[in-house]
Parts: sequence; C-alpha cells; structure tokens
Amino acid sequence: MSREDRMKVLMVNKFLHPNGGSETYIFKLGEYLVSKGHEVQYFGMEHEGRCVGNNVDSYTSDMDFHGGSKLSKITYPIKTIYSREARIQIRKVLDDFKPDVMHLNNFNYQLTPSVILEAKKWSKDNNKKLKIVFTAHDYQLICPNHMMNNPNTGENCEKCAGGKFGNCLKGKCIHGSTLKSAVGMAEAVFWNKINKAYKHIDSIVCCSEFMKSKMDINPIFADKTIAIHNFIEETEHMNVEKEDYILYFGRFSKEKGIESLLKVCESLPDIQFKFAGTGPLEDKVNGISNIENLGFVTGKDLELLIRKAIISVYPSEWYENCPFSVMESQMFGTPVLGADIGGIPELIQVGKTGELFESGNVAELKDKIEAMWKNAKNGKYTDCDRVTDFDGVEEYYNKLIKIYS
Repeated sequence: MSREDRMKVLMVNKFLHPNGGSETYIFKLGEYLVSKGHEVQYFGMEHEGRCVGNNVDSYTSDMDFHGGSKLSKITYPIKTIYSREARIQIRKVLDDFKPDVMHLNNFNYQLTPSVILEAKKWSKDNNKKLKIVFTAHDYQLICPNHMMNNPNTGENCEKCAGGKFGNCLKGKCIHGSTLKSAVGMAEAVFWNKINKAYKHIDSIVCCSEFMKSKMDINPIFADKTIAIHNFIEETEHMNVEKEDYILYFGRFSKEKGIESLLKVCESLPDIQFKFAGTGPLEDKVNGISNIENLGFVTGKDLELLIRKAIISVYPSEWYENCPFSVMESQMFGTPVLGADIGGIPELIQVGKTGELFESGNVAELKDKIEAMWKNAKNGKYTDCDRVTDFDGVEEYYNKLIKIYS
C-alpha cells in the first residue's frame, strides 16, 4: 500500500470496552484496518475496562444511567441530547490525529450527535476533507427506542420512522416511561429536525437490506444507505457427532419469541431442548421439563453446544437486523429454523442451511420444528457450513474501503 492510499480512521463508539456486538465489530475491524497499513484511533467514554484509545487520552466521562448521584440523574436528560464535553474532548483527538474518516457506531445518548457537529467544524477550520461514515447497529436514528417495537404492546411499529417522533411519547415507548420517552422524542426531534446534524453523515452502512429499507423511510437518509451484512470469523469444517437436542441461545425475552417457543416446547415433550442465555422470562424457561437451561454460555463452550445441536431455532418477533446467532449456527454446521422477520430471511438459504416460519405463528413453528428435526436426523442440511456464504473480515473490508474513499 502506498503512502497515498493509507488512511487515518477515527472509530467513534460510546463504549471502548467489551460490551456487545458493536464493540466486537469496531475492535475486529480496527485490527484489520491496521493490518492493512491504515492508522486507527478510538474515541468514546472513559471506563476502567477500556482497551483501545487515542494518542492524547481524550475521552468523555463515563455515564451510568442506572447509578450515579441525584444531581447526575437530574442533568442526564440534558446531557443525553447535547454534550459540550464530547465536543471538547473529540476536538483534542481531531487536532492531534487529523483523520481522513470518522467512523461512527453507537453514539446516541452518551456521546450524542454533538461529535458530528465538532467534526464538521474541525473540517471547515482546517480546510480538510473528513468523510463521516456511520454503521447502524440498530434503528436509533429513526426510532427513539431503537427497536421499532413498542415494549408495552409487543407490536412492531414504524410510526416514528418518517420523522413523526411524537409517537414515541404517545406510546411511552422507552421503558414504559413518560419522562424517558419525552427525552427520547426531544433528542430525535432536535437532531433530525432542528439541528439537522445527520445531514452531515456521508454514508450509512446498514447490516441488512431490511434495515436499509426502514432507514430509507426517512428522507434524510434515503440517498446515504448501503446494505452490507456483518462479517463473521471464518471457521473450518468439523465432523462433530450430533446429539439429540434443539438449541436456543440468546436473550429470554418476549421480543425474541420466547413465549411462542415455550408453548411449542411444552407441546413436544419427546424432544429435548437446550436453552443458553438469561433474561426476564427465565422462570418460565425453568418451568418446562424438557428444557435444560444452561445459563449464559460463551466462547468454545458455546461453539461446541451449537455444533452438537440437531438444529437451532431463532423465533424472534421483532425486526432483527443481522443476528450473529443465525450466522454462527450455520457456520458451525447447524441448520437454523428462523422467523421470517427483519433481516433473518436474508441469512438463511431455505432447504439448504435452514428453514423459515411465520413470526409469531405457534402452529407453524411447531410443524417446522418437527419436520426439521426429522429431516436433519435423516441427513438433510449435512453441508450447512460449506454452503454458507457470509463475509469474513477481509471481504467486508474490501467493501467498506470503497465507502471510506
């Protein structure tokens, strides 16, 4: 790579320690960018577990919405909309690093879109082009509660997607709270309609075609979106002896379709199910005799659990984006029965790597489980991991670098 082709990339994410999918994404992508000769630094909140950073050690203070002093709880609603601290601290990094690309990830509420304003100001002050790229890990820019799902009714909802954010307050869509929903509505209105900071984003990377279609409802984003499925670490084919169980791994919550799945489990007492995870419906999971609750499982233990399963089931009832659980199952040689909702259908090759059922349809879920159980034990889906065609980090990088340029 020539000196002219090398880029300086500033990764922006509120958490700079292992916390979830977006952190795994920025760490692995950052590592690969460095391996290809680019320079990468990071900006976000300070935290005792922070494992990446920048040369001037400039970060915002950690915001703990669940703890903190009484004074901090009073000031948080203001700070979640606009952050002077974030502008001051990111300016230090911009002045020192002088990036070519600012790659935004999860930044709302803790960092706020204030960082976009400062980036544009820095670019203008220094007469330097700064490309702003945003990877949408959820629906935050078009839905204040980021899920396009009303937690009070359990219904999927697109009322705010076109910019009518007052619906968030009407539905009490954030934690069922009028106050929190009002803050979420105010944040969305301020940045979408008053300040209009999002117009400065050059490109929005959506992790599914479905997400792109929803983001495009808002005219601010319609000409900026690009769909690229998440990358996943490549794995070698392994001949693992299957064991007689069906696996669910993930959160035990209503939007994940757990209540529907539990009804099916009860109606199929002769099939063993294993659940790996935690969540508010854990007591219900523990109350069914043919379910073994393994709790939260990670790493190699989880991989082996997936590999040995006859099938895995992903019965979600909200607009899933690009769930790693669905991708990992197939990569590890286990076919997936997935709900036909959100970005899930884009990940499953029906009849080859899994099957689909109508989300929320308990009768169809039961029928498909029985059919897949029988077919998988008879040798169907044997080449599941060889058929899958997900991007590794190299393929993903080759697509992303064109957006950076």
